[in-house]
Amino acid sequence: MPTFFLETDRLVLRAFTAADTDHLLALDGDPEVMRFINGGRPTSREIVETRVLPRLMRDHPCWETRGYWAAQEKTTGTFLGWFEFRPLEERSPAVVELGYRLNRAAWGHGYATEGSRALIRKGFTDLGVERVTANTMAVNTRSRRVMEKSGLCFARNFTGDWPEAIEGSEHGEVEYELTRTAWEQR
Repeated sequence: MPTFFLETDRLVLRAFTAADTDHLLALDGDPEVMRFINGGRPTSREIVETRVLPRLMRDHPCWETRGYWAAQEKTTGTFLGWFEFRPLEERSPAVVELGYRLNRAAWGHGYATEGSRALIRKGFTDLGVERVTANTMAVNTRSRRVMEKSGLCFARNFTGDWPEAIEGSEHGEVEYELTRTAWEQR
């Protein structure tokens, strides 16, 4: 597997390794980063090592590569967070879920949009993707704006099955999408 999955003007997306444990602890330990994920609770080292990292390091059979990528600032190598571009079905790359989780220092600099656009382009041109989907809480306006700036369009509101309610979950969730056909017409 290549060390770098994708490069943009300012980002490198690379495979996760066990050496990223402390980066993930810091990322998932920030209450603002986790606000729309679990209400702001930090993730323990045990959970990062036994659940989070194995999920981030898992290969998907239809691509024989990962679905989650560590994001680094290209010139400094600074860990910024991660991007998800994961097939929803094991054996088919047709529909993928786009996601991102960046540390607060990376917010407001366009990294989420830059990485998302690059993944979408790679998905439609190299990976056989037909539809990109992304979800967030309806009240997560920053994430919704990234989806829109990345070319995705609002598809629907829905109510997720949350194990426990967090602030804002009463407003439900939203799904955005972009098809290959719509992307090609832009």
